[in-house]
Amino acid sequence: MPAAERQRLLNLLRERSLQRGEFTLASGQKSSYYFDAKFTTLHPEGAYLSARLILEALARSGVAVEAIGGLTLGADPLVAAVAAVSFREPHLYRPLAGFIVRKQAKGHGTGRRIEGMEAKPGTPVAIVDDVCTTAGSTLQAIGAAREAGLRVETVLCLVDRQQGGAEALKDYRFLPLFTAAELLE
Repeated sequence: MPAAERQRLLNLLRERSLQRGEFTLASGQKSSYYFDAKFTTLHPEGAYLSARLILEALARSGVAVEAIGGLTLGADPLVAAVAAVSFREPHLYRPLAGFIVRKQAKGHGTGRRIEGMEAKPGTPVAIVDDVCTTAGSTLQAIGAAREAGLRVETVLCLVDRQQGGAEALKDYRFLPLFTAAELLE
C-alpha cells in the first residue's frame, strides 16, 4: 500500500474512530480514549483501505490462507471488505472466503458457530479483529476456528491498543496494522 493510502487510513481512524473521555473497555479496564473502529470499517473509503492493508500485510508475511474470519461484531465489516477486495484485486492476494464466528453456537437450524463457509478440517485461515486490547475476543474466535478444525495461520488486528493483546497472542503470528501509539500521536 502506498504510504499515502496508509496515512489516509490512519487519518480516517483518528477522525472517525478515536474518542476521548472516560470509558470502560470490554476487558473491564478503564481508559481515557476509545477506538470504535466500525466508524471507519463501515465507511466506504475506510472499508476499502482497511481491506487493502490487510491483504498487503498477508502478502508481505508470506502466509498462505484460504479464508479470513473473526468474532462478530468487530470483525464483520473487515471480513466482508477483505473478501470483496480480494476478489476484485487478486494481484494483492489470492481471493479469500470470509467467515464470521458467533459468540455462541446457534440454538436452531445448523447450530453452527462458524458462518459463511464450510469449515473443512485443516483449512488454513487468518483471524482478524478490529481492535485488540487483551485479545479476549480474538482468542474466542481462534478457539472456535480451531474447534471447527480450521488451522489458524495468522492473526491480524486493525488497531493494537498495546495492553497485553500481543502477549496473549504470542503463540500465533500476530500482525497489528496500527498501534494505539500511532493513533494517539
